[in-house]
Amino acid sequence: MTDIAKAERVKYASVPPSGKPHSIAVPGSARPGYSAIYRHYAVGDGPLLETLDPRVRTQHEAFETGCSINPNSNCLGWREYDRVNKTWSAFKWMSYATVRQRRTDLGAGILRLHQQAGLPNRQVGIGLWSPNMPEWQLVDLAAMAYSNFTISIYDTLGPSTTEFIINHGEIPTVASTVNHIPTLLGLKDRLPSLKYIIAMDSIDDGELPGNRKQDLLDAWAKEKGVQILSLTDVEALGQKNPRPLAPPSPDDIITINYTSGTSGTPKGVVLSHRNAIGAVTTSMICAPQYGDSVLLSYMPLAHIYERVSEQTALAANAAIGYFHGNILELGDDIKMLRPTAFCSVPRLYNRFYAGIKNLTVDAPGFGGNLSRRAVSTKLANMKSGGTNKHIIYDRLWSNKIKANLGFDRVTTMITGSAPISPEVLQFLRACFANDFFQGYGLTESYAVGSVQLFGDYSAGNCGAITPALEFCLMDVPEMDYRSTDKPYPRGEILLRGTTRFVEYYKSAEQTAAAIDSEGWFHTGDVGSFDNLGRLSIIDRVKNILKLAQGEYVAPEKIENVYLANLNIFAMAYCHGDSQQSCLVGIFGVNPETFAPYASKILNKPIAPTDIEAVKAACQEKAIIKAVLKDMDKVAKKRKLTGFERIRNIHLEVEPFSVDNELLTPTLKLKRPQTAKKFRSEIDALYAEILKEAAPVPKL
Repeated sequence: MTDIAKAERVKYASVPPSGKPHSIAVPGSARPGYSAIYRHYAVGDGPLLETLDPRVRTQHEAFETGCSINPNSNCLGWREYDRVNKTWSAFKWMSYATVRQRRTDLGAGILRLHQQAGLPNRQVGIGLWSPNMPEWQLVDLAAMAYSNFTISIYDTLGPSTTEFIINHGEIPTVASTVNHIPTLLGLKDRLPSLKYIIAMDSIDDGELPGNRKQDLLDAWAKEKGVQILSLTDVEALGQKNPRPLAPPSPDDIITINYTSGTSGTPKGVVLSHRNAIGAVTTSMICAPQYGDSVLLSYMPLAHIYERVSEQTALAANAAIGYFHGNILELGDDIKMLRPTAFCSVPRLYNRFYAGIKNLTVDAPGFGGNLSRRAVSTKLANMKSGGTNKHIIYDRLWSNKIKANLGFDRVTTMITGSAPISPEVLQFLRACFANDFFQGYGLTESYAVGSVQLFGDYSAGNCGAITPALEFCLMDVPEMDYRSTDKPYPRGEILLRGTTRFVEYYKSAEQTAAAIDSEGWFHTGDVGSFDNLGRLSIIDRVKNILKLAQGEYVAPEKIENVYLANLNIFAMAYCHGDSQQSCLVGIFGVNPETFAPYASKILNKPIAPTDIEAVKAACQEKAIIKAVLKDMDKVAKKRKLTGFERIRNIHLEVEPFSVDNELLTPTLKLKRPQTAKKFRSEIDALYAEILKEAAPVPKL
């Protein structure tokens, strides 16, 4: 981060004086059907923030700035696998100077390939199909250095969606790991634009059968009219055909990020360098990184959330270490890297919560007593307006927890993409004694929207509007949400500003449906602002179903209530039929929290790692009965109406996934497909309810 950026970020980062709003309602901006326009308190009615440093207007300039801070510092790191000893090495690093040169060579090489194919010199989409790895960033940086852009292909996508994205984006070149090359060649007859495949890893290290993989693939590619090159081949081509950099403008495309909806074909979200710098600026404010910062890359880079995190690191001259690919061994990478910043999702934080809780506050003896005392003291401090830090308990307790996990250097943590339980958030804040924030964003807002400010230790909200955007709430009368609601306004979240996307690629109709004539993007999320202007997400527009008695319910709101208040759940699907008068649910359990819960009910030990035992417990009637009882307590506490309460449930370990095609690549639930897949379970749940409700016949 430059000195200018460091000085500028200060006025946006911390909470305002006590009692003052974090987001302000602009006076006179409310109108019938809409709330007032909300903005970050430091922006007020002035211009929205575009950058912290006027010299940095594109992500290309941001990377160049990062390089200039210290060209010799670590940039991209990875761990290599020793096939003989079957171990992973310590992190190895490329410096900023090395990345910069390789980026230039690779970009020039790709341009030479495109020239040979008669393609334009700029604004050509380059496909990226791989897990997180340094080569992913090399390709992305190479594209933007010559005013081209990248199109991410999710590593878990099936052939049909991959085919759609490549054709819709008219992608001539796909940089891919070797395991995806056979799929690309198999699809080539239906991919007229595809001309080059760049192998991002060694073909000899791939997962293809046979002894002469390179020869087999080259022969197949020649037959299909495609050329396969290694990354080093393309870099060498660039060295032989050097070109001066052709930097992009702020309004040039940086990426088309395809977001696979819950139904229909994916939408290509067109994002510009202006959007990117607005998001990086926001990230620098809420999770600052510096030259000595270290970021762990493990969330998919195809998701915009991870992408903006890494682009921020590159702008700050920070180091990015890539996990070695096995999510079950992520803890090893954390301990090896000891990151200073950590961004993740509630699903992983729930696992941290369960594991730490089991070893601390749930433990017997002195250790358990100390842990309970430390947590209760810190929770009380946060509730009364204090911090999550404690001069004694941090030394005796928090620091040991952080060191054991590899988080001893982490100063900032972010959670996003889904609701996190306030209980989990506050417990982890007590454990880690650092700045731990919840935020809200979408692909269409370059992952940023609102985020809690430094010094705000509240839970259950997503904080203040970022300085780059403004929000308002629009009435949703069919769901009984209105901007005039008391005590707080409620409605569909509309946003506009620096990070709002440009358009949906090749879809004027979808763009017009999402962005109105005043530039507001209609998110489809229902939100509410509290008395301090902090945003809470409370529902989702359009996902409404009607029960037999004529009552309307919003299933996502109900799912979020149970997910946020019962940590045994990892996934939820609330189902209602128009022929039925109540709701049922398909819930995925979190083994780390569900196993001890089930152990107490069944009075026998069940290990979280014993998945078969966890699955068996999910079928136990005693478990179902206990879970439903706890769900009723939550429903009462959260004031769900009688028809909003789920009356019967089916439990599984992981009922929905990308692999079984019930989750989109961005982990959104495909509701119609889920209902179809679990039709027999749903029918059985309703049958049980009817059987229990049936009157006993008289003899």
